[in-house]
Amino acid sequence: MVVRDVAIVAARPEWPEEYEAVAAELSRVAGDSILGVFHVGSTSVPGLAAKDVIDVQVSVVAERLIDPTLSALDRGGFTVRRDISRDHAVPGEPEDDASWKKGFANERPGERRANVHVRVAGRPNHRYALVFRDYLRDHPETAAAYAAFKLKAAALLVHDSDTYSDLKDPVCDLIYLPARRWAVQTGWREPQ
Repeated sequence: MVVRDVAIVAARPEWPEEYEAVAAELSRVAGDSILGVFHVGSTSVPGLAAKDVIDVQVSVVAERLIDPTLSALDRGGFTVRRDISRDHAVPGEPEDDASWKKGFANERPGERRANVHVRVAGRPNHRYALVFRDYLRDHPETAAAYAAFKLKAAALLVHDSDTYSDLKDPVCDLIYLPARRWAVQTGWREPQ
């Protein structure tokens, strides 16, 4: 496991373009086994301070396609992380393991930092990433409060990225719970 310091930086205008480059390469490497590739996480929200790591969600149609997709990424030089195989369960969502299962990879050695989450379309963890992103895009005041939290947490946990991530989970859930209601009220639809 690679331990990296936690550093939150101001939003960078090049993040969407960098995402596009990562997404194009993921699509090329994974090919027909995927449904889509989405920019998620803090770098996908304009103006939001974040770790300078592009989060990408790769969608597959069924759980049986997670491992073949990871194998394709591995053959393509991405760093597949078999030690990360699920997301945390969210209060009020199904608690079964299948709802939170995922595959995970990082960038190729020496390339632009990226976290690649391979999730099954339609499952709670797939929706979570997209609703969270779209809600923050639509609610800049919530995004600003989230950024303030991340900056303070990163300052306290600069050398402990695992604890930083664990601390963020319930805070993200506090954002997601009203975001889930917002999604229903606005007729939000999961992109395919």
